Amino acid sequence: MKQPLSDLGSFIRQQRERSAMSLRKLAESAGISNPYLSQIERGLRKPSAEILKSIARALSIRAESLYERAGLLEGVERPSVVEAVEADQLLQPGQKQALMQIYTSFVNENNMEEE
Repeated sequence: MKQPLSDLGSFIRQQRERSAMSLRKLAESAGISNPYLSQIERGLRKPSAEILKSIARALSIRAESLYERAGLLEGVERPSVVEAVEADQLLQPGQKQALMQIYTSFVNENNMEEE
């Protein structure tokens, strides 16, 4: 199911704001013009995969997350949080265990709130 370009643009804007990055700084880091990035964020332009890759790199996020929102990737299975943590070779076993304990507590808390 393709999502509207405005969803992609909103997501990019949210990630930019979370990174405390100005529109100008992100455009410069991604190697695109300010007006073009502004049009992407407002859902007026559909960027190419290469532009999305540049934006993702500048935001330090996975390009696939932008590709999926742009409708370039469909039906791609994402690993669960547990699988992702277990597969991460940069984490030590104790760190993985700590992350899983925190994750489990959040999930349990959310389940209790829903009941």
